[in-house]
Amino acid sequence: MAERREALILAREDAGHTQETLAAVLGVDRTTVARWESGGHRPLPHQWPELGRVLGRPVAEVRTFFVQGAPEAGGSALTSAFEWLDKSAGWAAGTARRAVRPKSGRERQIGRRAEEAEVLRQFYGTPEGEHCYFGAEVGGELVTTSVVTRPDWINLRCSLDAQRDVLVLEARVAAEQRAGTTDAALARLAEAATADVRIADRPLYRLLDVDVCAGHVGGTVGTTSFVEYALGPDLLERELAAGETQLRSELLPDLAGVLDVRSRLCAGGVLALTAIARPADRLRGEADYLLLVQERSRHVVNGSGRLAVIPKGFHGPLADQRGDARISATLRRELEEELFGRDDVDTTTEVQRAADPMHPTRLSEPMRWLTAEPGRMRMECTGFGFNLVSGNYEFAALVVIEDEEFWPRFGGVVEANWEVSGLRQYSSLDRELVGELITDEKWTNEGLFAFLLGLRRLSEIGGARVSLPPIDLRC
Repeated sequence: MAERREALILAREDAGHTQETLAAVLGVDRTTVARWESGGHRPLPHQWPELGRVLGRPVAEVRTFFVQGAPEAGGSALTSAFEWLDKSAGWAAGTARRAVRPKSGRERQIGRRAEEAEVLRQFYGTPEGEHCYFGAEVGGELVTTSVVTRPDWINLRCSLDAQRDVLVLEARVAAEQRAGTTDAALARLAEAATADVRIADRPLYRLLDVDVCAGHVGGTVGTTSFVEYALGPDLLERELAAGETQLRSELLPDLAGVLDVRSRLCAGGVLALTAIARPADRLRGEADYLLLVQERSRHVVNGSGRLAVIPKGFHGPLADQRGDARISATLRRELEEELFGRDDVDTTTEVQRAADPMHPTRLSEPMRWLTAEPGRMRMECTGFGFNLVSGNYEFAALVVIEDEEFWPRFGGVVEANWEVSGLRQYSSLDRELVGELITDEKWTNEGLFAFLLGLRRLSEIGGARVSLPPIDLRC
């Protein structure tokens, strides 16, 4: 049963409203307000500012009225994960939950990107054929990653439109559940319960075949469960941080296995460097692009405390399994969720009530404005690779907001969600700070992969707004 939102009720009463008068001011039915207060529904994106104004509260505070209390260790936020592990291991119902004892803190330490890359390169050896490890030289300093790619995979420059973004769903393929990782999975759930990490039983796209080249992003995906990924391949990151390889030797023993995606559970995602055109400013200086970089929060499944581009999300369906297979669908959803305040499209929740969550009438005001006219926003896929940390596929992208009117109009409402503990901004004209950022060891491997490819593409198309350090990509 949904939990009554007492804080919302008190705020309404403090503002002098009944359910009827609040509904009248907002232009909704009284039953809508009643559902909000009973815990069953949330306001639509365009209703947040008006609700805050009517209640006399900041929008950020109003949003907290709709957040459930933090789940107890082993509580409902992990129910589906416990159930999956019981089924996978052949245990009686409730065994996994009883076996988990929350610990005082997370045992693992945040690894250094270069150290991770070196350990993985030693484990897997030199790639054969066209495949290579991705890296770059910036200002005479070499940066390395654990991403395996190919020269033609990092020269895509592919506009994400219906003609070029053609990843398709193969509906009848399902990954097998693995029962050989129960100890590691139990440790993962104990860690998740302590840190309030979100593990929801939502579908993900697993890669079956990939077909990418300049101007074309294609291939085939099936579906799998996020729980199956989180208690399977994702455990490899935790094991890597502990300096162990037992599970890796079982799940992802060699590069041939990494590349044979149809024979394993290969989940992954889409991540993009976001560049927002800004007009010249008497304090800041010449017209430039604002570059956004996030620090991942402790509540995410992987990459906690690390740097990444934003948006960044797992590739999976929101409501339409076939239509959402295109990577542009995930990219638009993540922009809405991670930067424009659409928590109703958060795929870490286990319930999706809207028939079409990305319907034009539900879009945030910034996204509605961006899509109202062609040319205001450009989305391109810049590269593709496999991250050896967990074997994930990574589609790197670049989102460029070209219309400099966007920032004066909407810059004040661009705000990261719960997945982010800090949001940094850089200027595309600041060669020194961007150069230092590139060599920061806190980057996730896939984050640096997307950042470097995005910077290269932005240098090609950005004109006088861009003055970045020379970047020599290595592959």
